[in-house]
Amino acid sequence: MSLFELVLPKMGESVAEATIIKWVKQPGDNIDIDESVLEIATDKVDSEVPSPVSGKLVKVLFKEDDVVQVGAVIAVIETDTNAEVIKDAPQETKIENIVQVEQVLEAPFVPEPVVQNSSNNTKSIDFSSSERFYSPLVKSMAAEEGISIQALNSIVGTGSEGRVTKQDVLEYIQNNKSTGNIVAKTQNNTSVSNEISNQKSVSPVSSVSGGDEIIEMDRMRKLIADHMVMSKHTSAHVTSFVEVDVTNLVKWRDRVKSSFEKREGEKITFTPIFIEAVAKAIKDLPMINISINGTQIIKKRDINIGMAAALPSGNLIVPVIKNADQLNLFGITKAVNDLANRARQSKLKPDETQGGTFTLTNVGTFGNVMGTPIINQPQVAILAVGAIKKKPAVIETEHGDVIAIRNMMFLSLSYDHRVVDGSLGGSFVRRVADYLENWDINRDI
Repeated sequence: MSLFELVLPKMGESVAEATIIKWVKQPGDNIDIDESVLEIATDKVDSEVPSPVSGKLVKVLFKEDDVVQVGAVIAVIETDTNAEVIKDAPQETKIENIVQVEQVLEAPFVPEPVVQNSSNNTKSIDFSSSERFYSPLVKSMAAEEGISIQALNSIVGTGSEGRVTKQDVLEYIQNNKSTGNIVAKTQNNTSVSNEISNQKSVSPVSSVSGGDEIIEMDRMRKLIADHMVMSKHTSAHVTSFVEVDVTNLVKWRDRVKSSFEKREGEKITFTPIFIEAVAKAIKDLPMINISINGTQIIKKRDINIGMAAALPSGNLIVPVIKNADQLNLFGITKAVNDLANRARQSKLKPDETQGGTFTLTNVGTFGNVMGTPIINQPQVAILAVGAIKKKPAVIETEHGDVIAIRNMMFLSLSYDHRVVDGSLGGSFVRRVADYLENWDINRDI
């Protein structure tokens, strides 16, 4: 008889932690190989953690809603045979699979306290006053370095959903040490802290009458709300519009959609076409494919396009098509359909919602003709495509101008005016429109 330590498995190169949503199994329950033990969430992707061994769950080491680091032991399973180490566990995490039963079962789980450097003489930080999410590692670093909550809130996060990462904190420390300006360590910075604190917006208090229904936000809606507010606080939003004649594009899709569905067993929508046009425009104007790190502009090598997708719950998720410029239209169509289907089934992997460098959102799906989308940080631009409507339009011909019924749509590009000026923003959305208007009606797929 031995005990197996179940660890939080590695879920992608950029995923360092996850939140425990629900324990599917409870202590005393029997578990089969590959049977789900718990459900976890990383940013906006929910997934299950299966057991690599069969046996009985004897101990869980974390509670629901706890944030756990990848590689941490999360449960203990009693097995009949010697268990093997989970292959996805990080190499630096040492796991002993055979342990003394009495030691594991009798020792209560006590979270490790955050250790602060006594030489800094810093007070404990009250993170409850912040609307942003910080990982345990970031909190620990902030406490050790004496970074105030106001200063931490001012750091622009480069992680997923704009989260502050370890590297962001290290760069903040380095930049401020060079000028001797870390807020919490400088006793004369009270006025600076107060100024930052006063800039924080105060939410108005809503009155509730007897007939009103109070609905608590779910986890995903809270993440979306925080991300949207953070984006508006971070970027100077500007939106440019252009109207596009997509008549040839509509005729082409009407011609090929039936044969494509019969051949491939799935539909071809307008989304892959829009993504292809965006990828081409980014290659022409690569300075739209950037992010900001303080005063540094990071020009992205890869073109990874996120597509905002509505879920049955009413929430949004943004799966990412990696290296979209390297895929042909057929490949983009396959990727779009696959990601959209698995998004609706909550089967996306964490890495499939990260690493985006530009985002496309289709407001036309809801019958809207245009929109002013909020930038998906840390990106600097997002394109909204409106509904395609038949409208009378003036057409220039060799015999003169005529009025004809055309398929028209609006494109609207929101961009960060700190680094993208009107010339680049306007040129980019116009370039996307040109690719759509000049569509080859005889093209094969």
